[in-house]
Amino acid sequence: MTIEWRISDEPVGYEAAVETMAARADAIRSEGAPGLVWLLEHQPLYTAGTSAKPEDLLDARGFPVHASGRGGQYTYHGPGQRVGYVMLDLKPRGSDVRRYVTDLEEWLIRTLASFNIKGERRPGRVGIWVVERDGSENKIAAIGVRVRRWVSLHGVALNVDPNLEHFGGIVPCGIAEHGVTSLAAQGILVGMPEVDAALRTAFREVFGL
Repeated sequence: MTIEWRISDEPVGYEAAVETMAARADAIRSEGAPGLVWLLEHQPLYTAGTSAKPEDLLDARGFPVHASGRGGQYTYHGPGQRVGYVMLDLKPRGSDVRRYVTDLEEWLIRTLASFNIKGERRPGRVGIWVVERDGSENKIAAIGVRVRRWVSLHGVALNVDPNLEHFGGIVPCGIAEHGVTSLAAQGILVGMPEVDAALRTAFREVFGL
């Protein structure tokens, strides 16, 4: 199984990204096209997953709100956040969605470790979490996936240096008692090329592709 990497230097529209993902997923299943990991940024917007609750959209702030076919609830995308969309045939990996999500978590954890940040899983809370000095926990990366005909769509979002105030328009992933953080908020000031390199290395380690 082969994988293609694509990096978009300019922000990508959400609807255009969804259309591209769907077309590639169809090509993977129908034509044997290679898998794709697409690293990009969006302009500020909110997306509502299949479990989103209307009351968790607190204030759209004039940003677009998109219904999304991925699992999960509301999330924010915007500049300074590295989104990784993964289109991967899961059949050779045992058609195991739980394993796939675990691998996405490990991908993020290893990427963060390359910047000396300890990212952690939490039972019942989707995403990757950082424990602050005062013992509080903030989310640094989100995960939301869809699987169609055993091909994955959507993926992960890692907060590099987004405007964290923009998360205040929603209850991120339906979790009100915890906040969000970023590499920059943790004192790690890096550019997207360094983040992309870390993501590629960690992906190869976890997925073996």
